[in-house]
Amino acid sequence: MKFELILSRCFLLVATVLAVFVGCAVQSASAQKKEIVWSAEEKPIADKIQGLRGLADDVRAGTTKDLALKIRKLPSTENKLPLAVGLAGLSTEGDFGHDTLQEVATTLAETLRERPVPWVQPEKSDADDSAPTTRTPAYPYVELATLVRYEHVEAPVNFDDEQYCAAIARLEADDLKRQHPEFTLTDITGKKWKFSDLGGKVVLVNFWATWCPPCRKEMPDLDALYQRFAARGFVVLGISDEEKQKVEPFIREHKVSFPVLLDPGRKVNDAFVVEGIPKSFVYDRDGKLVAQSIDMRTQKQFLEMLGKAGLE
Repeated sequence: MKFELILSRCFLLVATVLAVFVGCAVQSASAQKKEIVWSAEEKPIADKIQGLRGLADDVRAGTTKDLALKIRKLPSTENKLPLAVGLAGLSTEGDFGHDTLQEVATTLAETLRERPVPWVQPEKSDADDSAPTTRTPAYPYVELATLVRYEHVEAPVNFDDEQYCAAIARLEADDLKRQHPEFTLTDITGKKWKFSDLGGKVVLVNFWATWCPPCRKEMPDLDALYQRFAARGFVVLGISDEEKQKVEPFIREHKVSFPVLLDPGRKVNDAFVVEGIPKSFVYDRDGKLVAQSIDMRTQKQFLEMLGKAGLE
């Protein structure tokens, strides 16, 4: 199985379980569907996770924290880790507070400590069975590493699991690939945009799709910030891997004013190592990557990111 599928924030440890929670599962060819039987303690938690997106943000923050604590207290069954991973995947869709994210991360780490997950073994090549193979960390470890690296929470003391360390190293390598991007894409009006031509401007690159609920939720805030700062040299480049006939009506209906670029072959998505969306990257006027997000951001959070590029 390729690492790209493992790293995707929409990939599921147990495909049918987390599909209920995240709603955008990417299943590998070998993913096995099975019905999950929840215990009496687990079922209310699973139901609340499923309904998180329907809550107001202030209610959702407290509910997320409470769910993390309840999951931590569950017996160590095979259902506990999918609950912890599912909650983690939803906990970053907005601004629910550092304390909430810390509890989510602690719960995920403690659950992994109770029931470690094996490394993902790479598929062997028919062309060269003797070629060395590289193991990749299982998705829950990548999810935890992502919370620690990008949401600035801490893993529990002495949590030095080999897979977790490998996941952190891989995220660091991915960030290096994003430092100096170079790409040319065409927007829905037919205009070509070359990243290197935007020197001297603050650029926010946002990866999104029409089918993605968190993407749609953050888009009005992105558009408002674009209109607010465009005169000061701020550019938003929205990049979608969908076809024009799907993107163009959506943009017209929602009156999005910033440029929306098309990447149907996913060349730029792959160059940025984007497997889960929404994802945003802010570059300052010198073309330096100064901030990034792993999920949906609020306008306040976007402003904090832009502040690192000198826009306030």
